[in-house]
Amino acid sequence: MLASTISAAVLGVDAYEVRAEVDISGGLPNVIVVGLPDAAVQESRERVRAAIRNAGLSFPSSRVIVNLAPADVRKEGPAFDLPIALALLAAQGVVPTAALEDIVICGELALDGSVRPVRGAINIGLFAAQAGYQRVIVPPANAGEVAVVDGVEVFAPANLIDAIAFLSGRRALPPARPAPPMVTQTAPDLLDIKGQAAAKRALEIAATGRHNLLMAGPPGAGKTMLARRLPGLLPPLNRAEAVEATRIHSSAGTLTGPGLIGLPPFRAPHHTVSDAGLVGGGTVPRAGEVSLAHHGVLFMDEFPEFSRRALEGLRQPLEDGQVTISRARASLTFPANFLLVAALNPCPCGHFGDPGRSCRCSHHQRRQYLSRLSGPLLDRLDLRIAVPRLTPDELLHARPSENSERARLRVGAAHSLALDRQGVANGQLIGRVLRQHVRLEADAETFAHEAAKRLALSGRGFDRLLRVARTIADLAAQPTVRSTHLAEAIGYREAPGLQESQV
Repeated sequence: MLASTISAAVLGVDAYEVRAEVDISGGLPNVIVVGLPDAAVQESRERVRAAIRNAGLSFPSSRVIVNLAPADVRKEGPAFDLPIALALLAAQGVVPTAALEDIVICGELALDGSVRPVRGAINIGLFAAQAGYQRVIVPPANAGEVAVVDGVEVFAPANLIDAIAFLSGRRALPPARPAPPMVTQTAPDLLDIKGQAAAKRALEIAATGRHNLLMAGPPGAGKTMLARRLPGLLPPLNRAEAVEATRIHSSAGTLTGPGLIGLPPFRAPHHTVSDAGLVGGGTVPRAGEVSLAHHGVLFMDEFPEFSRRALEGLRQPLEDGQVTISRARASLTFPANFLLVAALNPCPCGHFGDPGRSCRCSHHQRRQYLSRLSGPLLDRLDLRIAVPRLTPDELLHARPSENSERARLRVGAAHSLALDRQGVANGQLIGRVLRQHVRLEADAETFAHEAAKRLALSGRGFDRLLRVARTIADLAAQPTVRSTHLAEAIGYREAPGLQESQV
């Protein structure tokens, strides 16, 4: 007796079809799982056995072979429990085999037969839609996530008995409805920050043009507070961005709710993170922090304290908006279009250049500390600013700051100007085409030429200087780039206090 079900597995952030084939034949009672299963898949034998028996059904007392095809790709996780159980029951005649021919099934089984959530459910739903399957069975906790996919009906049985009754036609299950986007958590507001007008201006420029930002200053100056308020200046994700961000987080198991991610993600890994944890990797490559920050902000505090390999791994995603992880068995590409915000102290003790505290570090210690950041990496950071410590008078009598909502409106208006100029709808600025849209006034062209020679800018550095100047002009609603815009952009490459880092 032979039966099969259609399931799917996630590799990277994409899903591919897996068929769970079950054959029941004569012989000593035994269950064999083949098709390169990992330990979690091997253990599905006992979960399926207990779930079927606790549902009041009989488990075959003979030889059972379960094959997960294709057999040359390693299978991971418990998502094959439900398709294996239904294929086994179909081989016994409990479930009509015809009902399993055009429906994609995934789900983990508890010992009592209830269906538990799995990682990568929306990725499986996207695969089903692309492959032409119109129906999907998923766990109830994943139903709202998968139902956002157009072109598929999503059914979510609470347990194995409900799944059998639905497939046998004895019980109707209503199609799941899409869960609303997750926009309940808002970013902290700029109102909380006293002073630091120059840093807030840099945040606004970074949000408008998606420019990477480096902040240097003593401990307690407010670098982390500023970084955490940057997502509040970015517009909510459009549907395409939200689906892309959600499928990355779903495959990584970091979703915090059933709906699409509605706001730009904010990731802040600790400086002890490995290069695989930051960029992605593993025996079977998984998304790293750079991909989890896709369409959002990646904040790296204590920037020089990250390992050299982790820092150098940032160079590809910062340039290409994606990262490719190559292994012997597969080479996978993960989206990684993020806005990097890095923060560092000007020296190991943190007080170099601070008028209120004396620095205990030697010149050699400062150079050694900041030399951990390579020139090619720094060249990819468009904005570099000093964040000084506020005086007690500034802390007590600083004027109230404007809120993030007003700043976000300016950012949105300037960003829309840039998109309209490039003919990009519902997209993000693309550095490769931005250069041809920078129109310099006559005096600005001469100014740019002299600045490039004085700063000895690389081709990338000069292009990024023009990008920042173009963003500043957009914030001023100016159609052309003027010398004043270029002068401000140059100031962000020669921030006071960063000379020791050769920035």
